Amino acid sequence: MKTMPPAVDLPVESLTERDAGIKQHFSRPEVQCIGSSSSCGCDFPHAMFQNGGWPEIEFYTDTEKDEVDIARDMTHRQNCEALVALLRTTGDKVVELYGVWDGDFANVPQAQENISVDRLLDPDFYFKEQGFYKVCLEPASNS
Repeated sequence: MKTMPPAVDLPVESLTERDAGIKQHFSRPEVQCIGSSSSCGCDFPHAMFQNGGWPEIEFYTDTEKDEVDIARDMTHRQNCEALVALLRTTGDKVVELYGVWDGDFANVPQAQENISVDRLLDPDFYFKEQGFYKVCLEPASNS
């Protein structure tokens, strides 16, 4: 029997006065900071914004993986599973997520995407730095 790693508890914190500027990007008055198992967002799969795009996404997809990459992917997966579970507890139909570096709260999003919550679990999903996501929590209709 395969032993499963322990569930990841994600830190969820209220915004401080210093980071309250990020609220301008959200449609709802309640905005919180969700971290990964590293406290910040670094243990979520992510790609940094460089030269007007996210070249890491293509690099990660086209590169053969070694042990370090496999371990990182496992950590990313555990954090995404915990994030999906957390988002599903909100009772909302849509949740907004915005990934930025600490201190970059006023930066305008460089990408905006509407995605299903299940997309967060795809092995080829990476949060884009300065990407703003509207995550649909309702199951897609089969009609």
